[in-house]
Amino acid sequence: MGLTGPADPSGQNGNSQDGNNRQRRRTAGSRAQLRAWLIIVALVVALIIIERQRLAFLFGVLIFVVALLTSVMLHEFGHFATAKKFGMRVTQFFVGFGRTLWSTFRGETEYGVKALPFGGFVKITGMTSIEDVDVADEPRSFRNQPGWQRIIVLAAGSFMHFVLALVLLFLVAFAIGQPNYGTNVVASAGCVPATAKALNSAHPCAGSNLGESPAQRAGLKAGDKIVSVNGRPVGSWNQLHTVLKAQKAGVAVPVVVERNGRDVHLTVTLAAIPRDAVPYLGVEPTVVYQQSGFFGAWGYAGDQFAGTLTASASDIARLPAAIPSLFSKNRSKTAAGQVSSVVGIGQLTGDVVQAALPWQAKVSVLLLIIASLNIFVGAFNLLPLLPLDGGHLAVVIFERIRAWFNRLRGRPDPGVVDIQRLVPLSLLVFAVLVGLGTLLIAADIFNPVHLPV
Repeated sequence: MGLTGPADPSGQNGNSQDGNNRQRRRTAGSRAQLRAWLIIVALVVALIIIERQRLAFLFGVLIFVVALLTSVMLHEFGHFATAKKFGMRVTQFFVGFGRTLWSTFRGETEYGVKALPFGGFVKITGMTSIEDVDVADEPRSFRNQPGWQRIIVLAAGSFMHFVLALVLLFLVAFAIGQPNYGTNVVASAGCVPATAKALNSAHPCAGSNLGESPAQRAGLKAGDKIVSVNGRPVGSWNQLHTVLKAQKAGVAVPVVVERNGRDVHLTVTLAAIPRDAVPYLGVEPTVVYQQSGFFGAWGYAGDQFAGTLTASASDIARLPAAIPSLFSKNRSKTAAGQVSSVVGIGQLTGDVVQAALPWQAKVSVLLLIIASLNIFVGAFNLLPLLPLDGGHLAVVIFERIRAWFNRLRGRPDPGVVDIQRLVPLSLLVFAVLVGLGTLLIAADIFNPVHLPV
């Protein structure tokens, strides 16, 4: 028997102790949360200090992760919305996997967030013939619905990927514009290259040169639009090159440029570069992003979608041939350089954000990457292989064809396919997909392909 203190008939002493214990627990919990936040802040600060030069890369990877999660949830929303529309019983719609962090019920459906943010899922009652379903719920089960409704629900995930891709491609043309490298908008070069070889190199002013460029000496500024040279009109980069070929080096010529909406008259003495027949003005083209109209942007989106879909089919077909070269030194020059995992695509988005490119180029490339990924995932998911949506679609289509033949012969509809027979094949396909995905991830970690910018 243990020792106890004197009893408190009113119970006030016990209540007071309980209250004090709760207060201490709350205080301890608050301190623990504060310590946790301080550790997180310290880690973030350390990351900023250590990875100062790679913050842009990390931000690009973060953009990809958010885009990927959004794509996955839109895929699941396609299944969810169509199943709800047809009156099927949907019991869960979750973001992530693993332990449930938060959930709430709206009607018969539980919505929530799980601990591992690697995707999401929707649970529709009676997706297969082997699932146990309550008798009361059977009329609203997936397997009990007309074939055309089941086909729409199964295809809705890939459809959402395709819609998202088309919208992103539309935004590239309509909101950002397509680059035009052949306009007469220029920037002045920094020097007169010493040789024709240097002129055509990536860094023409590196090493020795012949001094300041004629355009720079004359006061030409970046963004100026060349209107005419020596009285001859100029409307494009090629036209400027043609006009300059007709001039003579060492001779001062009048040049008219448009600057801030006004014509500015300059006098430029063209230079001569040894072994180059064209007198040197000293300008380089400025990339101009030209936006498309509403219908033109949709035309661009359609063309890009079709081209990417064809390329996706080629990528899937070349996967077996790409495997031997995944870890080779010249991977980028082989078929293995054209296939990648989500890790590789994340690295690619990081390279784009980190690269020294105009913001239009960065945003355009990022949108094109995300659009291409959605087209590939949407198409891949329609392959007639279980456990992909395409495999379930193939099963439903087979059921309908079989029912049609039986109806022609005066026989009853055999009903849904016994999915139990397909479980071994489904497990085999799943194992192959996991193995291939693991191999691609390993290649992207240990032998990555970086963007050449």
